[in-house]
Amino acid sequence: MRLLITALLITIAATTSTFAHGGGLNSEGCHNNRKTGDYHCHRAPDPTPAPEPLYQQQPMSGDNGGAFANCTAARQAGAAPVYRGNPGYGSHLDRDNDGIGCE
Repeated sequence: MRLLITALLITIAATTSTFAHGGGLNSEGCHNNRKTGDYHCHRAPDPTPAPEPLYQQQPMSGDNGGAFANCTAARQAGAAPVYRGNPGYGSHLDRDNDGIGCE
């Protein structure tokens, strides 16, 4: 009987130390501490998924180095304006040579 009581007390002590308090957590696993007034979290927030690209870059043919053929094609692909150094940019799309095509 003594062993049973000891085991029960150890189980209760381990459970209460593992769970410091019973809840009141928001969707991010955080809450305000009533004693100290600070805001803290008990679990990491869910990682946010990477945003999906606005358009799917299509392979481009021709001798223009992968640039859109013209601004109409860039706009139809949802890529306009195109920036120098990015896929789809070509100097023929940038009239004023400021690094932004199809503006």
